[in-house]
Amino acid sequence: MTVIRIPLDGEISGSFIYGEVRFPSNPKGLVIFAHGSGSNINSSRNRYVAQVLNENGYATILADLLTQEEQQSDMKSQKILDKYPGIVLNKFNIQLLSNRLVLITKWIINNTHEVIGLPIGYFGASTGAAAAIEASLSPSLSEKLYTMISRGGRPDLARSESIRNVKVSTLLIVGEKDSKQVVELNRKIFKQMKNSRYKEFVVIPHAGHLFEEANTIEHVANVSTQWFNRFLEKKWV
Repeated sequence: MTVIRIPLDGEISGSFIYGEVRFPSNPKGLVIFAHGSGSNINSSRNRYVAQVLNENGYATILADLLTQEEQQSDMKSQKILDKYPGIVLNKFNIQLLSNRLVLITKWIINNTHEVIGLPIGYFGASTGAAAAIEASLSPSLSEKLYTMISRGGRPDLARSESIRNVKVSTLLIVGEKDSKQVVELNRKIFKQMKNSRYKEFVVIPHAGHLFEEANTIEHVANVSTQWFNRFLEKKWV
């Protein structure tokens, strides 16, 4: 495991976002995780999925999309939301999150020789799913990003135009016992992705929103591995 520190020079001078990169021998692809609201690099569920992907030959990056200062700012702002309801927390600022995801992707491509030429996929959870949708449309990634997965995501928080214009193959995963609202929002977004090269909608039995129930995150990891085995290849660019 390699710890990375990505500078935000040009955005917030002197600040960094942090992450962990794991490289199996002769990796066949790179999966970058986009954590959602209320989660970070220490997410036990994302770390488990990343471990399974490592065991199946994929390099992975687990990185925070917010600086430590931004995370602390959110915690302070959360306490006064009732008094100032117009405040937008950083963790819900989809444009900020997507910009950071693009930054991480470009940085790892330019600074890590192990990933040169590897096809790249995104794995987004919660608001990270919306960030992945927006980031997938970055012109600088058009020949590098091949596919993405949303796990218990909020893809509906991406812009409607972005959702319609997604081209990479996309898998939406929801839990059977998640709220009806979240499940239906994901179904709606699935239907709106009319330009995706290939898409699937998978419901994990017995799973709630956080996939904490027995064997549910294992199911997610298996489905995700199968998806990347199918679509994290150059033929899907």
